[in-house]
Amino acid sequence: MNREDFPILKKNIIYFDNGATTLKPKVLCDGLNDYYMNYSANAHRGDYDISLKVDKMYEGTREKIRKFINAKYAREIIFTSGATDSLNKIIFGYFRNYLHEGDEVLLNHAEHASNLLPWYELKEEKNLVIKYVDLDNNYTVTLENVKKAITEKTKVISIAQITNVVGDVRDIKEIIKYAHSKGILVVVDGAQSVPHLKVDVQDLDCDFLAFSAHKMCGPTGLGIMYGKEEYLNNTHPIIFGGGMNASFDEDGVRVYKEIPGILEAGTPNIADVIAFGNVIDYLDNIGIENIEKYEQELKDYAISKLKNIKDIIIYNENTKSGIVTFNLKNVFAQDLAIYLNKYNICVRAGNHCAKILKNDLKIKNTCRASFYFYNTKEEIDKLVEALSNPNIKNELIY
Repeated sequence: MNREDFPILKKNIIYFDNGATTLKPKVLCDGLNDYYMNYSANAHRGDYDISLKVDKMYEGTREKIRKFINAKYAREIIFTSGATDSLNKIIFGYFRNYLHEGDEVLLNHAEHASNLLPWYELKEEKNLVIKYVDLDNNYTVTLENVKKAITEKTKVISIAQITNVVGDVRDIKEIIKYAHSKGILVVVDGAQSVPHLKVDVQDLDCDFLAFSAHKMCGPTGLGIMYGKEEYLNNTHPIIFGGGMNASFDEDGVRVYKEIPGILEAGTPNIADVIAFGNVIDYLDNIGIENIEKYEQELKDYAISKLKNIKDIIIYNENTKSGIVTFNLKNVFAQDLAIYLNKYNICVRAGNHCAKILKNDLKIKNTCRASFYFYNTKEEIDKLVEALSNPNIKNELIY
């Protein structure tokens, strides 16, 4: 876990906004530079050496991701533009045909907009019923509450393994096991979990999983959509064009490729995919279990220090992830974030794209410090020092 691997840290910033996006290591930048300087050819299109090399590197990343999440087949890994794109392709590509009028979709108030808005759209299109699983006192989804919400009309549960506001880690495996016993499919938003803990899709037995590269030291504009082969084979593409068809004629008779090609229309995001392969190697070298353990140490340390600050409100003291969500009494969250910026401390302020969770938190906006493996306890000390400033309210910029 060498901080020198991240060039931007030379700017002397304290970056606690990893829930939004992570810093980029040199291995990613080197991978991007190598592709553009030495290859720059298209993938799956050429019959010349550099294009064939690109094919090998591109598909090599797919295999690395397969191993990273322990998918059964590399063809179950679909490249998208991000977790949002992945969820939309899952919802409109598969569930648009799978669900029928009156079917129930189980969601919850703590979900990100990307796991709510597409379902709302499909609800209106298909006359579905949206139901919400009650959150417990720690704002998490428990198996007990899932059981209470399920009816004979429930067809799918769409749920984050870790939420982006309070960072609660859901017992996804048990929820999936129970859902499957009732014939219910489960979509997992892994945007906040795959970068931070071991996700084994075969062990979880999830039907679909979505996550983003940029939240795990990878490039922006690249996401992963995992699905069990049987479901991906019945997922209709929502984007059409080159690369995903085997043939077509002037009468509109067309034959599409098998997965993954059918779901990856157009010129691939070649450079980002290849460079992300370097990042997967980098994370594997550190060890995802080591990352999870270290982040929990940071979280525990932060809570132990922050809870002693006068007027601080911590919303997720008991959750098990590297996210701390807080406010200061009578201080607007964005004002507090701007104040911390004076000390080169980067935190997120707002509703964090989870706009209905405010009804449960009983507050519209919060500050969020989210950690990753390159953060340190010394940086947390500087956050605590800034928040402990007795003149803090006089230094706020309104």
